Amino acid sequence: MATLNDIGVAAAINILTAFAFFLAFAVLRIQPVNDRVYFPKWYLKGLRSSPLRSGASVSKFVNLDFRSYVRFLTWMPAALQMPEPELIDHAGLDSAVYLRIYLIGLKIFVPITLLAFSIMVPVNWTNKTLEHSNLTYSDVDKLSISNIPSASHRFWTHLVMAYAFTFWTCYVLKREFEIVAALRLHFLASEQRHPDQFTVLVRNVPPDPDESISELLEHFFLVNHPDHYLSHQVVYNANRLSELVNEKNKTQNWLDYYQNKYSRHPDHKPSIKTGFLGLCGSRVDAIDFYTSKIERLSRDISQEREKIMGNARSIMPAAFVSFQTRWGAAVCAQTQLSRNPTTWLTEWAPEPRDVCWENLAIPYVSLTIRRLIIAVAFFFLTFFFMIPIVFVQSLANIEAIEKALPFLKPIIEVKFIKSLIQGFLPGIALKIFLIFLPTILMLMSKFEGFISQSALERRSATRYYFFQFINVFLGSIITGTAFQQLNNFIHQSANDIPKTIGASIPMKATFFITYIMVDGWAGVAAEILRLKPLVIYHLKNFFLVKTEKDREEAMDPGTLGFNTGEPQIQLYFLLGLVYAVVTPILLPFIIIFFSLAYVVYRHQIINVYNQEYESAAAFWPDVHARIVTALIISQLLLMGLLSTKEAAQSTPLLIMLPILTIWFHRFCKERYEPAFISYPLQEAMMKDTLERTREPNLNLKGFLQNAYIHPVFKQADDNDNESANEESDQEPALIPTKRGSRTSIPMPSKHGGSTSNSLSSNQGNS
Repeated sequence: MATLNDIGVAAAINILTAFAFFLAFAVLRIQPVNDRVYFPKWYLKGLRSSPLRSGASVSKFVNLDFRSYVRFLTWMPAALQMPEPELIDHAGLDSAVYLRIYLIGLKIFVPITLLAFSIMVPVNWTNKTLEHSNLTYSDVDKLSISNIPSASHRFWTHLVMAYAFTFWTCYVLKREFEIVAALRLHFLASEQRHPDQFTVLVRNVPPDPDESISELLEHFFLVNHPDHYLSHQVVYNANRLSELVNEKNKTQNWLDYYQNKYSRHPDHKPSIKTGFLGLCGSRVDAIDFYTSKIERLSRDISQEREKIMGNARSIMPAAFVSFQTRWGAAVCAQTQLSRNPTTWLTEWAPEPRDVCWENLAIPYVSLTIRRLIIAVAFFFLTFFFMIPIVFVQSLANIEAIEKALPFLKPIIEVKFIKSLIQGFLPGIALKIFLIFLPTILMLMSKFEGFISQSALERRSATRYYFFQFINVFLGSIITGTAFQQLNNFIHQSANDIPKTIGASIPMKATFFITYIMVDGWAGVAAEILRLKPLVIYHLKNFFLVKTEKDREEAMDPGTLGFNTGEPQIQLYFLLGLVYAVVTPILLPFIIIFFSLAYVVYRHQIINVYNQEYESAAAFWPDVHARIVTALIISQLLLMGLLSTKEAAQSTPLLIMLPILTIWFHRFCKERYEPAFISYPLQEAMMKDTLERTREPNLNLKGFLQNAYIHPVFKQADDNDNESANEESDQEPALIPTKRGSRTSIPMPSKHGGSTSNSLSSNQGNS
């Protein structure tokens, strides 16, 4: 078992590693050659220019101001200076609220730690239970509840502390839910005009033998929303066209590169080989080769566009429907449109940047089958991942390694190596096993057919959290307990096994302490160093960058990664709440993590990450629910633990805690969650009225016309767009219907109808 000395060695290793990362970052960030890696967000905003374009030849690449090296930690206070309102304007509400998760961790665990160390640690330490038992234990375990004798009156202290910790956590959660809900409503009310405020996604449009999808949509909404309907854009299956357009863009980039190269050296015309990766095949003129390839791709794109526009099967039974007012869009998005609840399904349209266009082409009826397949696949993924978890836990137990490989005992027993194995190796091994998991989970979510990137990330985050709870938390406890107390399991009666498990679970705190240090300390420090993006950028810049566009792509900072970051934070909430009463020694390590992570990610959000979309903190109810879940899990585990310690008098009182916590969650859900699901009609009407007063001549139709056209259709000529706009202004006096059983409905089509006509006119010369 790991002793306090082993944990001290592990802490020293991780602290030195983190300090080395911070020191390396402080040196690398001030080098002009790395400016695009560590400050890409300012380049994307156009507020920073490359330092390589000015100055002496050496100073273009290396910072020669030695005074700047002394101030290597100035980035920390600089990251904390920007106030939250300015941060929201700079990075968006999603990023600002994401940082509040770390603040919640500090608000919850700092008071809990102070209370636990002043009351819980002395109560646990002043016992001799483990010394008189035959269990394998360490000095750390003497600080845990395992050191309390069975049926002791001291368990009343743990009971009272459980209530105190629960009430404090619930108070912080309620307060934060209230603040974030207010921030969201204020953000939506003060936000500039966006297409998604006026647009609803309508899916599962029922087929009609007499009318096309576009005609049916226009007829339906002009009849049922006559005063607010503006236009609609049908959804096309343009996945094949998208592939061709992407290939053409890549080819155009190569052509630009060779044309630039030829312009610099006109006496030498560039050539390439046409075989695999340009390594074999006949040698041809590079400019002529890529020019002819672009011409061929242009013809293929034009044919594919005509095929899509001329084939009714390319039109999906879905559309983005836009309204004249936010109020009209809110009414449509939040009501049932027809008597059949499975057709004419509505939801708020994601903002255009957030749309996952590929998934819009998936038939709605297949979504249930897809999600069933992924549910089964996720079950097996979670189950089979227990194998590497068992391997990691074997690394954490010196005794198990020595029994399996006795010839290694002289080496393992060396003090430094033993401390390294127990304090560093298990955490880093588990981290390595989890590297590819986020990518797999995102692919699963994409296969399920979610229509926005934010929904994909939230779904993936939910699975990642569940996976970590099953494998990292429960898996580590169960397999670790089996390894540690294997001898006791074999030689004791079956009636005593629950007691052994109950006493051993708190002892896994040592493993989780090492994991927090590796992942939470060194891992956060590695985040700010951005070693992987740094290496990739310079490799691309040296070997692959051909144009300025290539340089911008090489500089792409990516996003925060909500699908991985938030579930990882939730693991620390789970560990802190579970071990707050059981083994409080773990709490300071968690506080250090939240403090470091808050400063580091604040710096990254200000200078590095660029969010692809803005959901106005739509993920917050998930954050709240997962912290509440962790709280309930901690209460149930404490209840089970006390039952094995023969604390019969205190255990029944713990039953009220999960009940009260569930009631608290339901209260918050009913009180605050509607702000994250629906848009209040009052707010919508106020925003519409204010906008009409300020801009009475606003051309909303022109603003929304091309907002939800598939990106591959937006490459038509401007002249075509103008002619399309002129055509759409010629409005018919009647709404025609092709149904023989109905006559035309005498209602002027003043709302503009479908934008699909303008789309088809756009494709003519593409």
